[in-house]
Amino acid sequence: MATPHIGAEKGQFAPIVLMPGDPLRAKFAAENFLEEAELVTSVRNIYGYTGYYKGQRVSVMGSGMGMPSIGIYSYELFSEYDVQGIIRIGTAGAFSPDLKVGGLCACEDAWTDSNFARSQNGEECHLIPASSSLNALIREKADEAGIPLTMTRVYSSDVFYRSPGATSQKEAIEAGCTCVEMESFALFHNARVLGRQAACLLTISDSFVTGEAMTAQERQTTLLDMIRTGMETAAAW
Repeated sequence: MATPHIGAEKGQFAPIVLMPGDPLRAKFAAENFLEEAELVTSVRNIYGYTGYYKGQRVSVMGSGMGMPSIGIYSYELFSEYDVQGIIRIGTAGAFSPDLKVGGLCACEDAWTDSNFARSQNGEECHLIPASSSLNALIREKADEAGIPLTMTRVYSSDVFYRSPGATSQKEAIEAGCTCVEMESFALFHNARVLGRQAACLLTISDSFVTGEAMTAQERQTTLLDMIRTGMETAAAW
């Protein structure tokens, strides 16, 4: 039966789901990487597809922006659709000059100054690791394809637009974060609460160091190394 936010029936999602923030990126990934891709949900225009990659059943679904949004969708996928693993495939802004626009990162862990965990289950937690088994596969598949991959700590932020003098970015850098996005901590927290697996692949879309940035169109359609690595990982998992 469908949930309030997902229109699919039980069994229509594969055990592993790739989850970009942008629903159009989910559509692009399904149409260009999956065989026999079927649209299984489109509630609120959050598209979810299930098909086959190299003979293995894989799903891809948008999460929307921010921890509240991915928090809803990942929780329902884990708890109502028996999804066992989710790999976020998203974009991030670089704090470090070592991370170049277009480069690929995998999250060792996610740090946040959000109170997402406390609000969700009363846990005072601000740092959560990704799945070690999924990360091992991600590294293996990136190495096989010759795709450079940086393992890093990511800052999951509640805020995109900050007033001058805000301290959150400085605190994140001091906590060891080399880039920022808005979803991974909530995904990792839900996975831990529900006994599932989660990981995150990120393409650096802009740099706070150089000011360089991808266009919105490039964010939707040119993140091929990330999508391919995610697909290969999902198929091998």
